[in-house]
Amino acid sequence: MKKTLMTAAAVALMAGAVQAAELRLSHQWSTQDVRHKVAQMVADEVAAAGVDLEITIYPSQSLFRAREQYTPVSRGQLDMTILPLSYAGGQQPAYNLTLMPGLVRNHNHAARLVESPFMDALEEIMAGDDVKVLVHGYLAGGFAGVNGCITGPDDVAGLQTRAAGRAFEQMLAGAGASIASMASSEIYNAMQTGVLDAANTSSSSFVSYRIYEQVSCYTPAGDSALWFMYQPLLMNLSTFDGLTAEQQEALMAASAKAQAFYLEEAIGEDAASAQVFADAGVEIAEMSAEDFAAWRAIAAETSYASFVEDYPEGQALLDLALAVE
Repeated sequence: MKKTLMTAAAVALMAGAVQAAELRLSHQWSTQDVRHKVAQMVADEVAAAGVDLEITIYPSQSLFRAREQYTPVSRGQLDMTILPLSYAGGQQPAYNLTLMPGLVRNHNHAARLVESPFMDALEEIMAGDDVKVLVHGYLAGGFAGVNGCITGPDDVAGLQTRAAGRAFEQMLAGAGASIASMASSEIYNAMQTGVLDAANTSSSSFVSYRIYEQVSCYTPAGDSALWFMYQPLLMNLSTFDGLTAEQQEALMAASAKAQAFYLEEAIGEDAASAQVFADAGVEIAEMSAEDFAAWRAIAAETSYASFVEDYPEGQALLDLALAVE
């Protein structure tokens, strides 16, 4: 009898061990970055739910390099990551639409996109890679000019300009700009030495790299903006399916709360960047709806056309994105 009881206890203990889970989440950002805060919120909320689920976060590329995280998640070698989905555009060309000029007008538009058939189609592709989206999120950016404001296409004609990504370079070249490819961390020195006249990058990069010290005018993301980059929190789908119902419920509830926070913080980053530039004495410009339409027309002839040429199946996805008002 004693042996039977011990065996039952051992079985119960083993069952509890199976239900308890530890997930590893990797990302490239510092612990001060909004994307880390999103991940930390999910981890904290899940821990508070008391469902025997722990999420350990590895920031600052301490586990995987920035551009090498999607594949490990898809293979189940990594449980979770938060990253720009366009990093995986080489594996899935459709993901290049998540860093495409003019597809997203503002943050409210981005929120509608993530609830649209366009995002459903992207999530279906991800599911084929055994990947699930937990938290949707877009971050925005703008333009800065050394000697003048940049709002419409005519403003970049003849300027040496840095863009964030190949599709943006194609659009700017179509508007008559000369393209200088470089990391956002190199913008400051390039402007300081006269190599660069204008730049396009994220709101956070404009501030963190102190670009306000080198420019006369800043066009932040506002009611109309060109630069939006989709940066979701992803999880291996099989790992999610292997959790208990209670763990899944806690994870989804935490993710919903984090998604609302992500949107609020993204909007706040744009406003905060504009304030930093204004405080530094930089002129603040605004892109109009007409400017946006003019940029999108050029993007259609350059960036969109190139995307479809390289990936003909992508036309249907592009149409889905453009259909979201």
